[in-house]
Amino acid sequence: MPETSMAHDLGLLLPEIALLLTAIAALTAGMLRRDGWALPVTLVGLAIAFGLSVPLVGTQTSIFEGTFRVDALSIWAKLILLPATALVAVLALPEVRGTDREATVFSLLSFTTLGALALAGAGDLMFLVLGLLLSGFGAFALVAYPRTDRATEAAMKYFVFGVVSGAVMTYGLTFWFGATGSTLLSDAQPLGDARLAGMASLLAVLVGLGYKAGLAPFHFWAPDAYEGAPLAVAAYLSVVTKIGAIFGLAQVAISLAPVGVGWRPAVATVAIISMTFGNLAALRQINVVRLLAYSSIAQAGYFLVGLVGAGTSLLALRSLIVFAAAYGAMNIGIFAVVAQAGRDIDAFAGLGRSRPWIGASAVIFLLSLVGVPPLAGFFGKLLLFGAAIDVGYTWLAVAAIVNSVLSLAVYLRIIVPMYQQPGIERPVSVEPTFVWSSALVLTIGLGLGAQVLIGGIL
Repeated sequence: MPETSMAHDLGLLLPEIALLLTAIAALTAGMLRRDGWALPVTLVGLAIAFGLSVPLVGTQTSIFEGTFRVDALSIWAKLILLPATALVAVLALPEVRGTDREATVFSLLSFTTLGALALAGAGDLMFLVLGLLLSGFGAFALVAYPRTDRATEAAMKYFVFGVVSGAVMTYGLTFWFGATGSTLLSDAQPLGDARLAGMASLLAVLVGLGYKAGLAPFHFWAPDAYEGAPLAVAAYLSVVTKIGAIFGLAQVAISLAPVGVGWRPAVATVAIISMTFGNLAALRQINVVRLLAYSSIAQAGYFLVGLVGAGTSLLALRSLIVFAAAYGAMNIGIFAVVAQAGRDIDAFAGLGRSRPWIGASAVIFLLSLVGVPPLAGFFGKLLLFGAAIDVGYTWLAVAAIVNSVLSLAVYLRIIVPMYQQPGIERPVSVEPTFVWSSALVLTIGLGLGAQVLIGGIL
């Protein structure tokens, strides 16, 4: 590769390089026994990476001979996931402050986010594998952080299922290479004549990235991992690694769109299974964290509703980006509320009366997850449904609307007790307050500014 081309490519990769250096700096702080420096270093590094990403908006190219894409998906993944990681880092501080793993946790957050960004910009099969490994191994360690029996069990389940899913994906991708003679996603055209290899490759990607995104039926790790992990880590898994996997799947879908492999029915089927199962299972939960775990499975299904239009509908990528931004804000926000209220539904009794601002914020986050206007979740879902309708999948949009109505019953199980029962005085912590208030501003602001955001994405 010519020197000028290498310099150009590295320039477009500066946000990822800054994130890598942030992870190394946080780890170095721990090695120097300066764990208290890890959070400031992480927040400053994430801010620098975010600042380096902003000028890239509107860029549409690929680097390193097409193996990594610098496009709307990869750029907006940075603009969404870097602030989300910063909020999670602040939320994690009360749980890790003063422990011997404090710096390690913040370093792992940056490393894992780097894996999610690798998935979001993947232009090559090897970047899919690399992103899955980076985001996977970091997440396994984060779940196991508390050193409790529950966390260890959750991490082992997550690890075993992750290793198997990753192996299935890696093996299945050999069919892609065998049929095309290339690992580049852009070289997918020969799969149109090798339908069996194409379907095997698609199934492999659905298994590997579907596990990472928490899609049913590849979701089995999620409820236990969310429940056993620290709340901040559960919030992180529900947003950062999920969005990275969804965007990686979108990069594959864009490459397969003109090939004619017939991937849309498979994605639509997984979407319906994920939405319906997630909402029905959530109705039975009394632990709020497990309820939100099943809710995140359902929300992953909504992402796929828009994904069926990838490569054909102009709304597809816009819908994924807008819904990802909305989902990140509202999901981290509700986890921050849980950090202040408690993990059981009974802990929310009277919250709206004793802490009106926290209660009102919880209601806004939950109604946004349903898709109630004019909140951010409504506009995200509206675009997702429009993308499905654009490619003739009106029935899928109808199924998603029905599931959105069903999800209202799920979230009312949290909302109703907050105002039906008398309030109980609760201590208020600074870190969760900062996180849920920031998420509240984003949830409302994204909803009110949706039209401006939609117009400026692509």
